[in-house]
Amino acid sequence: MAAAGRGTGRYWALVFAGGLIETVWVVGLKAAATPLGWAVTIGAIAVNFALLMRAIRFLPVGSVYAVFCGLGAAASVLAETLWFGEPVQPAKIALIALLIVGVAGLKLVTPLAPAPDVKKAP
Repeated sequence: MAAAGRGTGRYWALVFAGGLIETVWVVGLKAAATPLGWAVTIGAIAVNFALLMRAIRFLPVGSVYAVFCGLGAAASVLAETLWFGEPVQPAKIALIALLIVGVAGLKLVTPLAPAPDVKKAP
């Protein structure tokens, strides 16, 4: 179990990495057309959920999931715009910015230590 105020930064880093890796498999679901493309997509799903499962052992699951999904959604919209030519709309940009503010706010108000009943996995 992580001590209050120490050691949780690395678990938040796992959440952020997972949120970004989520973009890889979401884009892969749309773009994969070869066995290699599907292998990368499936690998990204596996890595993505491994990171999430590791982080929720040490951080509150609700906040972790919200940050994870919010980052993945924001990054997926950005990828969709860059790689698939979706039009940039001011309302979409504003809503993604609002989502990112909400994600950052959740991270800021989440306690640093996990719940007392959480046991560290071997």
